[in-house]
Order: sequence, then structure tokens, then C-alpha cells
Amino acid sequence: MLQNFDIHSFDLPVADIIPEVSQHLSDSNSLIIQAPPGAGKSTLLPLSLLGEPWLKGKKIMMLEPRRLATKSIAQRMAAMTNTKVGDVIGYRIRFESVVSKNTQLEVITEGILTRMMHSDNSLEDVGMVIFDEFHERNLHSEVALALCREIQEVLRPDLRILLMSATIDTPTLSELLNAEVIQSSGRQYPVEVAHLGEIDEYSIGEDTARKLIPLTHQHQGDFLVFLPGQGDIKKAESILRNALPDDMVLPLYGQLSPSAQNRAILPDPSGKRKIVLSTDIAETSLTIEGIKVVVDSGYAKSSKFDPRTGLSRLVLHRISKDSADQRSGRAGRLTAGHSYRLWTNAIENQMAEFRTPELLEADLAPMVLDMKAWGQEDIRNMTWLTPPPSGTLSLAEKTLEAIEALEDGNLTAHGKEIHGVPTHPRIAHMLLNAKNHDELGLGTDIAALLDERDPLGPEAGVDLNLRIEALRKYRDRGVTVSRIKKIEKLASSYRFMFKVAPENKAVDPWMTGLLLAYAYPERIAAARPGNNAQFQLANGKIAQIGHRDDLAHESWLAVAHVDARDGMGKIWMAAPINPKDLAPMLKTKEVLKWDRKKGGLQAHSEIRIGSIILGTRPLATYSEGNVKEAILEAIREEGEYLLDFNEAVEQLILRVQSLKIWNPEQEWPNWSVAMLCETPEKWLEFYLQNIKKNEDLKQLNLVQILKNSLSFELQQLLDELAPTSIDVPSGSKIKLEYRSEGEIPILSVRLQELFGLLETPKINAGKIPVLIEMLSPGFKPVQLTQDLKSFWQHGYFEVKKELKRRYPKHEWPEDPISAEAVRGVKRRT
Repeated sequence: MLQNFDIHSFDLPVADIIPEVSQHLSDSNSLIIQAPPGAGKSTLLPLSLLGEPWLKGKKIMMLEPRRLATKSIAQRMAAMTNTKVGDVIGYRIRFESVVSKNTQLEVITEGILTRMMHSDNSLEDVGMVIFDEFHERNLHSEVALALCREIQEVLRPDLRILLMSATIDTPTLSELLNAEVIQSSGRQYPVEVAHLGEIDEYSIGEDTARKLIPLTHQHQGDFLVFLPGQGDIKKAESILRNALPDDMVLPLYGQLSPSAQNRAILPDPSGKRKIVLSTDIAETSLTIEGIKVVVDSGYAKSSKFDPRTGLSRLVLHRISKDSADQRSGRAGRLTAGHSYRLWTNAIENQMAEFRTPELLEADLAPMVLDMKAWGQEDIRNMTWLTPPPSGTLSLAEKTLEAIEALEDGNLTAHGKEIHGVPTHPRIAHMLLNAKNHDELGLGTDIAALLDERDPLGPEAGVDLNLRIEALRKYRDRGVTVSRIKKIEKLASSYRFMFKVAPENKAVDPWMTGLLLAYAYPERIAAARPGNNAQFQLANGKIAQIGHRDDLAHESWLAVAHVDARDGMGKIWMAAPINPKDLAPMLKTKEVLKWDRKKGGLQAHSEIRIGSIILGTRPLATYSEGNVKEAILEAIREEGEYLLDFNEAVEQLILRVQSLKIWNPEQEWPNWSVAMLCETPEKWLEFYLQNIKKNEDLKQLNLVQILKNSLSFELQQLLDELAPTSIDVPSGSKIKLEYRSEGEIPILSVRLQELFGLLETPKINAGKIPVLIEMLSPGFKPVQLTQDLKSFWQHGYFEVKKELKRRYPKHEWPEDPISAEAVRGVKRRT
């Protein structure tokens, strides 16, 4: 407990709700707090809860989405309590921990908590977990919350969970968490919001700078400008430094050094006005003093994972409305302010209300490995606020199997080793293999370079070895290249982890390629014959590098960075690889594939690396089970052409579709040609014995097969409720034509065959009268009706005049109800 700490000595709005929060957490284990920026929710509120009896002396862990905010908040709370960081208040970020045995409140980045859970899966030393700025919906926060809820529900009902944000979808979260919401009104000063019109997304930095310059003549005080990325910041910075020489134009983004970040955050020592150019790092938690005007480009960049390619890429996108409100609020922390939005009202009306949870767009391989290591096998059925996409989950599992972390869905011994290395599973797998090759020095250099931005840029070419050489020259001779210092700091962290010394010797380029192949086995690439500088990747994709690049004529590459373009991709970073080194990665695979164009089943074995086929030979014998799966896969892809979906089959499908719509209480299947082709294993698999050719598939009696897939009860009901034909007075059986969407079936019949029939025939247990399409003796449509009785009384006599003139040899009685129905011509007497 803190000594001599008085919450009332701090004039922060959140103090007003602290008694209510304290009381609620003594009675309940979950709570949501909504408070505007500057209210003190990230500092005063956690400090006020340290002495609560329900903590029972246990720690508070507060999760922050960004490293800069993590350190800044810990430092602020330590200052508020007159203690040193690392004493009562501490923090942990990746590769940096400032805590002690006295630490009662730890501010941590979100991924740290899940790692802590592996050594203490019930969080025995933790009394409360606070999720700050939860509206950002980062992947690590989603996972940490899901695990905390599991702990709370199964092991630790005394564990408190507190979610906090300024802009958050509180009704949805409250319902999902079964938690109350407490709001702090805060002390946000009014912010006048104005829209200045749309800027060009291809020149965001330049356009934003030009829109900003006139505003500096209208307003006093510091400016905070939101831009999507470092490149846009540099372009704006160049323009503004020239146009505003008396102002301090300062960048702010995650890659900056701590001293450069502090220059942007703290007031200028000489009293100059600051114009801070920031990414979304300044949206939340981070307090930049003196801001009175916000200029918002309306754009952000985030990493999005593409399940089709297995790659993540940085994507430019419009921000959401809650993000725009967060940004505007930065102008009202100290006094009334102004916010200028560089888009129109019309665009704002189309913006999403809340940002998309990262869980829906991220690479889930690290999360899946975390869950498996934690002992959570049934990931899909965990209690998620937003369930992870099943396709992305499956791809993550395949990735982990490719790097030998999983086998048959279970964590391997190697997978446990991978999980013990605090980095992406791919990089951990590479480092462990580097250790086996006695190349950890090289491995740690590669890991650091893959983790950070390219220090040389695309103009240097794609060879990763050039980056390693630059890093080693920096270490050996102090040859400075932009961004190398940060990469070396990360490399030294990896070396410390593995207790190895740095290496500055000449690089073996092929060893670099081999280690890179361990990290990205699906991106091993073979040169395409006759296509200079084009490569086929093991994942089946095609990508190219510049024809003048040093690696353009290599036969094999290991690719680190490649974009996710449709069609031809572009390789940004790679290394050459000796094909002899790939021998352990070669696999022989039996391939049974149905080729419609070649007429049927094709069977051969392939020597391959992923999708790269190095050799084939025909297969004389093969498993019938594999044959069946090949046929099923072909039907999933081309079933509409391989199977005989004739008119009788289509009518059967439409009959079942109609009954499902007419009788929702009955358990009719959801049939369509597309659905049946997608799920052939459910109805067709049993009939695929001795199928070898296209003709064999065409001969399958789909009507009988589909009927057999129904239960006996439904088969009986099918013919009873939806008959294929109806008997008419002439003695003919007339086919019923069923239609999609449950529309009324049509009975197309010559009018003369209906003489004597008073009531319209009905189906579906008498609930649905059919639609009768009356035909002339020449089978031409003459009338539609669902009310036969009314037709005989009124419509018949009008139709009769025309038919009698066109078909004079046929009998057209005055009383059709008592007349004899006929199939053909009945001579008049």
C-alpha cells in the first residue's frame, strides 16, 4: 500500500467515481469504465485501488497497447506517488523490465500478460487486470481478456477484470461480459470541429502540410497533426520546416529514439510553438502537453493479414468515427481547442462507428501457439468478444505444422521450445535451427532485421546479406546507416537471450538463405524456366524481382518479404539458397487428382518443396480412400460440370427447397446445386466406388441418391406433399413444374383435359393451390389461374371465342364443368 498518497490532492475528474468503482469491485469481479481523455483513468484510478481489501495484497497489472504509453504512464504514476519507477510502480515491455519485489502495480504491454500466464496459469499473484484503451481491440488484448475470463470462470472468481476506454461500444461489451458500466464525465474542454474537405490519399503528407500552414496564422498554441505513417510525416515535415522556420516541427512515431519522442511530448524548452506530426501513437494514453489544435488527415496504416497468401501487409485505410473523436479530444485537454478534419461530412457519414478488431485481420499463428502452450486445445469454443475467423485459424495451424511446432494439432517438443523464445514462431524456429547449425550469431542478426524496417531501402536491392553486412560494419567499424542502431539493439537482445557474442565476419550468403528458409518454408522460391527474374514460391504464388537485381539470375531463393498482389507478386527481400541444402526439406507426396479435361483420375507421386514440383512418376497402386477424397475435391470445385444435374434432379432440389420454405417446422435439408457440390461427402461419398472416368460420374443417378439421403419419413412426405405430377380428368398425369424461392408450382395442361374439374388442385397437404397454365390444343399458353371455379364461370367464355376460331375441329362445350375431358380432338356431333 502507498504511504501518504491522497487522491484528493490531484484535481482529476476520475476522482469523483472512485468511491463507486471501489464499491462495485468489492461486490463484483468485472467492470467497464468509460472516461474521456485527461480524466485520470490511466493514472489516478489504478493508484486509488492499490489499497483495496479485495486485492488481498496482490498486484494490479495494467495493460497498455503501446510501448511508449506503457513507459510514460508508469513514469507519471511514479511521479504522482513520489517513488522511483521500478519500486511500487513498474513497467515491462519487450526486452525491458523495470520492476522489483516491492512492485504493486505493473504497467505492461499486452503481450507480456499472456507470457506470464504460461508460468502462472491462474495468476496467483495478481488481484486485478486492467485493460486500458480497450477500444483499440488489439489482438493481444483480445487474447489476454479471453484467458483472464477463463481463469476467472474456472479457477479465480476473485480475479477482478476492469476495461477502460474513452470511446468504446459499451452496450455490446456490457452484455458480453455481463459487467456494469460506470462513466466519468471528465473535464473535457469544448473542441470546435471543422471539416476542410478531402485530401488526396496519394499525397497525404504534402496535402496535410499545405492545409495546415494557413491554420498556424489563425491559432496560437501547439498543433498535433495525425498522419498515417513515417513516410507521410517526413514529407509533411520537409514542407513545414521551410514554411514555418520559427516553429518546432517534430515527428512522433514508434521507431524514434526515446529522446526524440520526449522532444515531441514535452514543452519546447525555448518556448517555441510545437507542431507535432504523429501517427496514431498519440491517439490515446500519451499526453502531449500544450496541444490546442488538432489537424487530422483521417487516415491510418495497420497491418492486415491476407489468408489467401499467408502474408501480412501494411494497409492504408480510413479511420473510424471513434478514432476521429479520440483524435479531436486531444485539442481539449487543457483549454478549449479546435479540430480540423481533412474530409467531408459526407465521408464522415460513411465511416465505421468503431475500428475493426485486430483479431479479424491479424496473423493468428502466435496466438494459436500461445493457446496450445497454455493448454487450451479448443480455441474455437473459447469465450471471445469477437470470434477469430475459422479460415485464418486453420491457416495459422498449418503454418505451425510447417515449422514443426504442431503435429496433428498437438504441441510438439520443438513447439514448446519455439514458444519459449519471445518472438514470432517463425523467427523462433529459425533461431533454434541456427543454434543447431552453430550459426546463432547470424541467426540473431537475421531475426533483428526481419523484426524491424529495412535499413537500406529498396534502392539497395533485395539481398538480405547486404543488410547483414551493413549491421556488421556498424558494429565493427561504427559505419552508421540510418536505422541500424535500433536493429543492433534488438540483435543484442536476441544475443543476450541465447548468450552468444556478436559476429562481424564475412557473411555466408547461402547460410543466410537456409536460415531464412526455416523461417518461411512456404516462401522457398525456384526460378521459372524462361522467365527471367520470376520465381515460383513453395506456396504456389508467383513473384518477381527487378531484372537488374543481383539476385535476378539465382536458381533458388529464400524470400523474407514479398507483397500480396493478385497475380504477379513482388519480392522485396530475399537471400540465395543452395539447392543441396534443401534436401532435408524434400517430400514425396502421392497425388491423386481428378482432371476433368483429361477425362478422369490422374495418379502420380511428386518430389516437391511445397508447391514446387521437382519430379513426378506414375503411381501403379494407391489407396481407394485417397481416390474418393480426390473425387470429392473435384466435385467441390467442378461438380456442376462433372455430375448430371438434369431436369429431374433440378426439380427434386426445387421440391425440397419449396417444402423447407413452406414447412419450416420440418427438418428439410438446405439443397441447391452449389451447396450439394460444396458438401458431397454428406450425400454422395457412399456411391463413389469404382469411379475412374468422367463418364462414371455422369452415370450416377442423382435423383435416387439424393432421395436416399433423406430420412424414410421425409421420403414419404416428399411424394405426399410435393408430388411430381397431378392426375387430371382426361386421365393424363401432368408434370408439375416447381420453382425457386418456394414460388407456386405450375401445372401446364391443355384446357380440354380439365373439363369437369371444378376445384384447383392443391399440394402440401391442401395448403397451396397450384398455378394452372392452360394451354391450347397446340400447346400455346392461353390463361393463368389459381381459381379454376372462377375461370369456368367467367374467363372460359372469353377464351373459348378465340380457341373456337383457331381450332374449329375441336369441341368447345357451353358447359365445361359437365363436359367430358379429352386428350385430343373430339369430333363435334
